[in-house]
Amino acid sequence: MKQTRLFARLLLAGFALLFVAACEPGAEEPAAPPSEPVKMEIRHEDGRYRLYRDGQPYYIHGAGLERQQPGAGSIAKLAAHGANALRTWRTDEAGRTGQEILDEALAHGLTVTMGLEIARERHDFDYDDAAAVAAQFEAVKQEILKYKDHPALIIWAIGNELNLRATNPKVWDAVNEISVWIHEVDPNHLTTTTLAGIGKDLVDNIKARAPDLDLLSIQMYGDLPNLPRYIDETGWDGPYMVTEWGATGHWEVATTPWNAPIENTSAVKADSYLERYKAAIASDTTQCVGSYVFLWGQKQERTPTWYGIFIDGETETEAVDVMHYLWNDTWPDNRSPRLEAVTLDGKTAYEGVYLEAGAAYPAVAVVTDPEGDALTYVWDVKSESTDLGDGGDFETTPESIPGLNSPSGAADVTLTAPEKPGAYRLFVYAYDGNAHAAHANIPFFVNE
Repeated sequence: MKQTRLFARLLLAGFALLFVAACEPGAEEPAAPPSEPVKMEIRHEDGRYRLYRDGQPYYIHGAGLERQQPGAGSIAKLAAHGANALRTWRTDEAGRTGQEILDEALAHGLTVTMGLEIARERHDFDYDDAAAVAAQFEAVKQEILKYKDHPALIIWAIGNELNLRATNPKVWDAVNEISVWIHEVDPNHLTTTTLAGIGKDLVDNIKARAPDLDLLSIQMYGDLPNLPRYIDETGWDGPYMVTEWGATGHWEVATTPWNAPIENTSAVKADSYLERYKAAIASDTTQCVGSYVFLWGQKQERTPTWYGIFIDGETETEAVDVMHYLWNDTWPDNRSPRLEAVTLDGKTAYEGVYLEAGAAYPAVAVVTDPEGDALTYVWDVKSESTDLGDGGDFETTPESIPGLNSPSGAADVTLTAPEKPGAYRLFVYAYDGNAHAAHANIPFFVNE
């Protein structure tokens, strides 16, 4: 049934393209999308590694779409911004099958690095348990057989950050076993595994225990500019891609006196995206074959705004503008607002904001818009998150504190501090009326 629906969609799309072509004198008939698996290769030519798809060079300009949470970004919008690829962390996510994700990617001309969910030691999986490892292998085989012939597929990502807080190197034996089996049943696609950072011992283990992998995938955030040096120090001389990169990690930033991590503003994030991409990804023209920015969408991880480059999965931030520029070498026609500064009680997030319960304090945001669009502001107070996951695990979003949101939509408001002592955050969002926004937040502490 799914294949029938896919054929129908492709057929309708083909008729539409042919109609447009017929209405444009001299226009050539567009090529139909592929309906069979497309061969992926890695070639080492003139001292550099390159991906080839159907015999043509293919550099990955992609983003990660995690559909485990409702804030997943639009695949259509990803294509419209100039990307050519997306990655997942698992095959089926948030009620959508891998088939549906692959079909939608194909309809928009995108390829997919598809994640295979592999158990992690930090979640108490024991790689010394041969029966458990064998059962996992059999389950993964079924996922591979479902999707191996889809024309949008390019790479299998076997597990995500399996090295994070792990000590048993047998995990790489399991990864290699899966990779070998993939190459036996699926000669058209490549295999990789994604790593939390990179180090010499890790690379040595993978070289020894998982030599069947076609390339490595590395995930780094604030430390990304050092990646070229790390690649050299570890002795990794093969191809790799960066499968997560973006905002400075919550473990990499300054903290308040009560140990709350201080999130960068949307403007600081956008600037760092541009700088880090140029320094660590674009600069390596010999081993790096592309990247997937994190995250094309929105998720709760320490805050609702830390890692996603959208607000609510739809509204774009400056980081989306940067990715558009990197993928197209030109900026979008309408750009996002830029948050220059925000203060609470005259202080920034770095000055340790302490408030008295029930007292009133001024909050001010300074935001500009490149096109001079009229801005509307939303202020929100939430308790500091206490549901703290690890390695991107699911976290619940704290509820807004009733009665403290600003109804005026103004750039300056008066905040009445909550009556209950403890740690909170004041969030501000500035919307331009064109589906773009700037944002920031300030942690504050209400005294007894």
